[in-house]
Amino acid sequence: MMCYAGIDLHATNSVLVVIDEADRVLYQKRLRNDLAVIFTALTPYQTTLQGVVVESTYNWYWLVDGLMEAGYRVHLAHAPALPQYSGLKHVDDQHDAQWLAHLLRLGLLPTGYIYPKAERAVRDLLRKRSQLVRHKTMVVLSLQSLLTRLTGNRLSLPRLRQLTPEGIQALVPFPEHVQSVSSSLAVLQCLEHEIHTIEGTVREAGRTQPGYVLLPTVPGIGPILAGTILLEAGDLRRFATVGHFASYCRCVGSEHVSNGKRKGAGNTKNGNKYLSWAFIEAAHFAIRYGAGIRTYYQRKQARTHPLVALKAVAHKLARACYHMLRAQVPFDLSRAFG
Repeated sequence: MMCYAGIDLHATNSVLVVIDEADRVLYQKRLRNDLAVIFTALTPYQTTLQGVVVESTYNWYWLVDGLMEAGYRVHLAHAPALPQYSGLKHVDDQHDAQWLAHLLRLGLLPTGYIYPKAERAVRDLLRKRSQLVRHKTMVVLSLQSLLTRLTGNRLSLPRLRQLTPEGIQALVPFPEHVQSVSSSLAVLQCLEHEIHTIEGTVREAGRTQPGYVLLPTVPGIGPILAGTILLEAGDLRRFATVGHFASYCRCVGSEHVSNGKRKGAGNTKNGNKYLSWAFIEAAHFAIRYGAGIRTYYQRKQARTHPLVALKAVAHKLARACYHMLRAQVPFDLSRAFG
């Protein structure tokens, strides 16, 4: 008799439910987040278990990796796409886990992509860089705002880097302000050092990726954006068409229309925010340094809003990168923007 397992994963515990072909509950219990404990609970059903469903939460790495290494067939449930059960007045974690197993049994489970464990570390390191860059921007803006209030002058980032302890004391009037500026500069130097270190690691890791040397042939894409696009996209065979990839990059508009009338929009946040950022950044630089792309942007801008024109360039770049990585060919401006 075949059986199916669903796991409702939380921060410190998980609810495991095992059902049979008739949806009868064979096992149901809340367990602490420990692989040994979960393996013990699953062992009696291992020979007949058709799959284990884990809901895609922020902390799924350890559980999915552990189950896969132990030989279980694991499915990562795509939470936003899960069909909701109706008619129930009381829903709890046990119902959620049982519902996941039920959808797996029916073959209706929407699944997410389980990114390969070996490549996940570099991708997460790039995400950490993105976080540090945001912190750096926040520190710089705060420091510039403070100095503008005190001196009436706004110092650029290169001038901030050149400030010495003596220069700070000559610039601001009170010791407390000197301490505030000095602490901000210390944090800024630390952040820049860590960002530079991460970038070196990413460049070194990128040399082993076949598409890493192709992406910088696109105007506006440098080593960091190339690494972000390559690692966030993953295996492109998971996208049925280039349109699916563009939608995953959030480069496709959302519009609900009925009887020729616009009824709103939805799912604008579905997709990968890091790929969306990467292609918008690439579009900014491509417009600045690529004459052909700038001409395309200007034509679009003349007919619509500048942000829509920028998004159109990002969409074109996303489609171009998809075809480049699939065919392992360099960028062709005439095919992308012709």
